[in-house]
Amino acid sequence: MPTVLRSGPYRFFFFAGDAGEPPHVHVQRDDADCKFWLTPCRLATSSGFQAAELRVVGRLVEDHSADFLERWHEFFDGDEHGTDSAG
Repeated sequence: MPTVLRSGPYRFFFFAGDAGEPPHVHVQRDDADCKFWLTPCRLATSSGFQAAELRVVGRLVEDHSADFLERWHEFFDGDEHGTDSAG
């Protein structure tokens, strides 16, 4: 489970077993966790976060989504897809 970012109380990470899913990042704080899809950036699941905090976390995911996508491809497929900015 590589950690790709720590910001305040939040840890952003991937699960190694998620390779078959579209790019996403998991976020954990204490007993709360959530998952955000990266393309497009949107909430997939959440447990323990209040709506206002999910907005904060969502903004952090959006702000770092390019880096998360790059790290996803490096981790799961050796960057074979690259980081195509054309989308």
